[in-house]
Amino acid sequence: MINNERIGRLAQQLGERLQGASQAPEELQRSVQQVVKGAFDRLELVSREDFDILMEVLQRTRSRVEALEGQVAELERLLQARLEAEASPSAAEDAGGGETQDETPPRA
Repeated sequence: MINNERIGRLAQQLGERLQGASQAPEELQRSVQQVVKGAFDRLELVSREDFDILMEVLQRTRSRVEALEGQVAELERLLQARLEAEASPSAAEDAGGGETQDETPPRA
């Protein structure tokens, strides 16, 4: 996550500025470093490299989802057209009085 070297530099700078404190500078630097590191850990920060990688993954995922949405829309359109085509012949039969050619007269 956060480079320990950066945290060390920050703690060192704080330690240099607080040299007049009652603790020894090394001890003060160590405690400041622990406090700063703990604060960064609680923030759950990610490195710029990890962020950039995740952004690339997100962009690829988003474009894949958009492509899949297009495919689903096309399949829905085809399904609707097929359903309408199948419904049309049965509507024409119903308009003809309901008679079918396969009916045979009842036997006596």
